[in-house]
Amino acid sequence: MLRCRTLLAKNSSRRKKKKNNTGKSKSRRKISIREGSVSNGPTELEESSEYTREDQEEEEDDDPELGFSLKSSALSQTHGVQPLGNLFLSPGAVNSRNTGLGNLQTLTDELVLEILGLLGGSHLGVLSAVSKSFYIFCSHEPLWRNIVLETVGGGFLYNGSWKSTYVSAKYPAFGAVRIRSPGLRVRDFYSDYLFQSWLCANLEMKPEWLERDNIVRKRGISVEEFINGFEEPNKPVLLEGCMDNWAALEKWNRDYLVDLCGDVRLAVGPVEMKLEDYFCYSDQTREERPLYLFDPKFAEKVPVLGSEYEVPVYFREDLFSVLGNERPDYRWIIIGPGGSGSSFHIDPNSTSAWNAVIKGSKKWVLFPPDVVPPGVHPSPDGAEVACPVSIIEWFMNFYGATKSWKKRPIECICKAGEVIFVPNGWWHLVINLEESIAITQNYVSRRNLLNVWDFLKKPNASTLISGTRDRVNLYDKFRNAIEASFPGTIEQLTRTAEETAALQKKPSFWDSVTDSKAGAFKFSF
Repeated sequence: MLRCRTLLAKNSSRRKKKKNNTGKSKSRRKISIREGSVSNGPTELEESSEYTREDQEEEEDDDPELGFSLKSSALSQTHGVQPLGNLFLSPGAVNSRNTGLGNLQTLTDELVLEILGLLGGSHLGVLSAVSKSFYIFCSHEPLWRNIVLETVGGGFLYNGSWKSTYVSAKYPAFGAVRIRSPGLRVRDFYSDYLFQSWLCANLEMKPEWLERDNIVRKRGISVEEFINGFEEPNKPVLLEGCMDNWAALEKWNRDYLVDLCGDVRLAVGPVEMKLEDYFCYSDQTREERPLYLFDPKFAEKVPVLGSEYEVPVYFREDLFSVLGNERPDYRWIIIGPGGSGSSFHIDPNSTSAWNAVIKGSKKWVLFPPDVVPPGVHPSPDGAEVACPVSIIEWFMNFYGATKSWKKRPIECICKAGEVIFVPNGWWHLVINLEESIAITQNYVSRRNLLNVWDFLKKPNASTLISGTRDRVNLYDKFRNAIEASFPGTIEQLTRTAEETAALQKKPSFWDSVTDSKAGAFKFSF
């Protein structure tokens, strides 16, 4: 949850300081989020009637953690919802959220929306006429998004909003009508939860979120250098120049891909869509979590796509290939608008991965396997991960804390023509800074084979394995295929790992003759 109360409390504190310095204001006035339209520039808070750019710049100087800016395309908050902190700065105001919900006001906003999520489109429409409060809750876009994806599937044509899309899909007579009127604006409706969805969808990435670039960058290194310097020690690296000969780098733009894919449907979240329809959606959407095109079968659906790139030389040993068509999903085409991406996760089946950006740019944040990112809560068995709703929300609430960590994350912006190596077990978050097209593949080399082996042998492996229909038998199939294709490999790698572990545990000469407690020599006969 966004800390709107904290944000506005800081604004109020600075206001008081400014008033004391100037002596021009004798009383505290209301601070609220501007409800008018926004075209360019920073987020504007209005005090009484106007909040100037000079005010905002002064506050940015006072506190570098603030200074959030809205996207140039941002629209005003549709129904006038304000953060709950504003209520505390408005003496005598009553939250119309509560009066409109009646006895349901004791429920949290999340629970109210969860209950409403059980309703269909027609029932939501009827309930929205009960009160202004229900009107706002029933207009919550994620509710309509779920309804569209569940009832219409991937055959929808996005019509400016999910509610409008539902109406045009269910009632074709309205198909040419875009329901984009401002809607009912409700005074004194305060809700952090509803406000944060709009805020996260419309915030620009702050410059300080993009400044840190501490990943190692390499160009033209040998495979041996890559193995010894990065794959063996399990360290990320950004590789330059290893996709210069890809046809995709030259060809893959919107027009080419739309013509090439035609009526083929690609995986977009829980549905499949034609690429042309997806671009129609991505051009219009202003969502906290935009739908992301992430298709594991793209090369089978459109073989030309698979022929227009090649695996960089560093990643060509892929032992999962011994399974043939029974191997888990391992390669994806990824397309998404700015703001789309993947929240913190570890790649499936304990594999390593590489990600090549063909168009656009991506911000990466990576944590080593032994460091769980702030705000992320994996279950003990690793089967589930709880994390903030959106990527922007994580940056707002948790990114700043990592500045003081001893083990800081590895960060970079990966641009078109660059490839990032993501070692197994590393937590990573990715957000597109602009519309981006990329290829990613997961793989298993000899350096990572034992990790994958141990993962597949876990007692609960059937709940952890992903990308294959046969989760129960994957270990046996992989073991038999490896033994048939590479006899003795497992035993050799196991012996090497045991010898390495023994050497690391073996005490040095001085450790063996020095009493660590007394700091003197010890003798034994």
